[in-house]
Amino acid sequence: MKRLHKRSVGLPPETPVHIGEIKTDKVKITSVRYDDHDIVISEQAAISECFPLKDKPAITWINIDGLHEVHIIEELGKLAGIHPLTVEDILNTEQQPKIDFFDDYVFVEMPVITLTEADEPVCIEQLSIVMGKTYVFSFREKESDVFKPLMHHLEYNKTLIRKMGADYLAYALIDIVVDNYFAVIEKLGDDVDSVEENVLRTAAPEILTNIHKLRRGFIRLRKAVWPMREIVSTLVREQSGLIGEPSKVYLKDLYDHVIQVNYTLETYRDVIYGLHDIYLTNLNTKMNEIMKFLTMIGTIFIPLTFITSIYGMNFEYMPELKWHWGYFTVLGCMFAAAVSFIVLFKRKKWI
Repeated sequence: MKRLHKRSVGLPPETPVHIGEIKTDKVKITSVRYDDHDIVISEQAAISECFPLKDKPAITWINIDGLHEVHIIEELGKLAGIHPLTVEDILNTEQQPKIDFFDDYVFVEMPVITLTEADEPVCIEQLSIVMGKTYVFSFREKESDVFKPLMHHLEYNKTLIRKMGADYLAYALIDIVVDNYFAVIEKLGDDVDSVEENVLRTAAPEILTNIHKLRRGFIRLRKAVWPMREIVSTLVREQSGLIGEPSKVYLKDLYDHVIQVNYTLETYRDVIYGLHDIYLTNLNTKMNEIMKFLTMIGTIFIPLTFITSIYGMNFEYMPELKWHWGYFTVLGCMFAAAVSFIVLFKRKKWI
């Protein structure tokens, strides 16, 4: 993927600069206008086609997929009255999740997590949400299916979301992202269970690679998801006229979900560290078994080597050298010594 290496170092504050990877070739603008009776979903070619937005009875949701075309985000910010610092935060995809309250809107920045087939097990992208009285703007790095179930409910079902305000729509967007956390963690949990079964059977090198891969994934997940606890808690506590009491009931339930996500992440993190310790223990046990086997073999052959070395000396006067039964007697002594050690090892339960 292409990546912009530009930074805002040296630029004045409120300068909109995209920081992060370019994850889509074309920016997609989708507008949704709905109320309890009607809904209109359309793809727009320009931001100006989505307005007028504010001060209308219907709820407007504008979703933008792709952040590298800075002028689009900047134009939306000017038309909707979004603070330039918020626009700057939207374009910076490398910062931590956050929440800001302004006079006429609430800004939330949070991670969207999906599974990948690459070396890193999870992909973490940024989702920015701007919620006003009658509108919600969402900004994603690229198009995905995360919001597809919500769009389906809006279009085909006159559910609670069609009767509630913009605050409930913002809650629904955050909730569906948090629900996706559970799906990702469940899949990674299956991988942890699979590695756990393998590590108890063998200490193959690829198992250690899988453990490290999972550990990196859960560390990145925890770093991304942990701030969500404070963000949702702030949404519940904040006395803002933009968030009604009916929606706060659902936000409290969402807070419980975030707590559960963090608790599950902590549990799996402890399990993975435990798997690493089990792997090292199994590896040491296997090594000890090998050393034990080699030690027993060496112990058996030490007296045999001693006997053969004595009779391998080139002295002229060795009484047994010309004895008729000398060869067979020495072989018998060597065999008896080997059997004696084997019997001793069995009595001590070493073999």
